[in-house]
Amino acid sequence: MSNSNFVDYVKLFCRSGNGGKGAMHLRREKFVPKGGPDGGDGGRGGDIILRGNAQYWTLIHLKYRKHIRAEDGEPGGGALRHGADGKDIYLDVPLGTVAKVSDSDVIIAEITSDGEEKILVKGGRGGLGNANFKSATNQTPRYSQPGEPGDENWYILELKILADVGLVGFPNAGKSTLLSVVSAAKPRIADYPFTTLEPNLGIVTVYDEKSFVMADIPGIIEGAHEGKGLGIRFLKHIERNSMLLFMIPCDSSDISGEYKILLKELREYNPELLDKERLLAITKSDLLDSELEKIIKKTLPKRVPHLFISSVTGKGIGELKEMLWKRLNG
Repeated sequence: MSNSNFVDYVKLFCRSGNGGKGAMHLRREKFVPKGGPDGGDGGRGGDIILRGNAQYWTLIHLKYRKHIRAEDGEPGGGALRHGADGKDIYLDVPLGTVAKVSDSDVIIAEITSDGEEKILVKGGRGGLGNANFKSATNQTPRYSQPGEPGDENWYILELKILADVGLVGFPNAGKSTLLSVVSAAKPRIADYPFTTLEPNLGIVTVYDEKSFVMADIPGIIEGAHEGKGLGIRFLKHIERNSMLLFMIPCDSSDISGEYKILLKELREYNPELLDKERLLAITKSDLLDSELEKIIKKTLPKRVPHLFISSVTGKGIGELKEMLWKRLNG
């Protein structure tokens, strides 16, 4: 994974700008010897802002940018001059990015749409100049406010892939092969477990100008929720999928048992995952004849719709795409 371009976790030290100091100034001109207070306000400190960018799919551009600091606001001046605001810093992130303070699991910001902006760290307010404090009983205040300090902390940005359909299955179940057949994605494919080491996205076209996004998630093994195999690092990507397509090869010794193990791993990681709509695809079914299909059908889970597919021969692929499209669109 060290050479991978897919980065879904970064830790950043962020510091917003300090607010500028308000001015303490009394107006003095040639024919206005006692003009009164005219100190201007200080500028606000710069914010650090997360901005959704649909052109990004990874956080690699932030991997080596460990310290981020926004500009301080400028102090106010005489003649009611307002100090310049500190420049904001925008961090473009892929859709599906969540932000947390490093020592907390509470999500403080979440980016789900292109162009969406959320303030990660707010800059300090500028101080008020002495002109704000004049009154009938205090006509020449000789004080002003200091600027409010900015905030600083370590923050974690974490990417959870946004997709309509997530492929769920054990390693070598045919997930990458299916994605390569139904979309233009070119995931790595080989005949051994854990070929897929990072999520892959593909756009599946169903009808003219009608499509949905499919995500190939690295294979799950029993105990994944405890960190076994690729562990929970990639289970989190399933949280953002609208629908789950379970994939189990037809030559499995116990298809129903494998399905139950997959459900258990999702439940142990996050019980809410079981609320998503599910579909079961029996892969590599080009190895089956009609009699074997009938035998396998009797052993399949009763409450989940199923299809027999083959990415090699194309069997059931069109029907699968149409079924997924209809279920995604009600």
